[in-house]
Amino acid sequence: MKSNKKIDIDKILGEIFKEYRLKNSLTQEKIAEKLGISVKYISRIENGTGGVKVETLVNYMNILGISPNTIFEKLIENDDLKLQIQLSKKLTELSDDKINFVITIIDLLKNL
Repeated sequence: MKSNKKIDIDKILGEIFKEYRLKNSLTQEKIAEKLGISVKYISRIENGTGGVKVETLVNYMNILGISPNTIFEKLIENDDLKLQIQLSKKLTELSDDKINFVITIIDLLKNL
């Protein structure tokens, strides 16, 4: 299994953060204000040249609505985890009623 290097992780996270910041129509200044960090740090994160603290990662995810699957999808190589991510992504495409139906089916399957 290939090991992810910090520089690759930083680059992927930066791309995701920038994509979601733009989707949310936020400037670097506005997201910096919401996160309580400097615009310079936001720029470094988005360019993949600055690492992200766990606290900042979680706050980014909450503010911009980024799921853990989105964050880790390109980094995970374990086949079982990839399958779980794939299932989770499919669930996000369903309505709440259909998700509840799937949960019911899973509960029934667990009891077989």
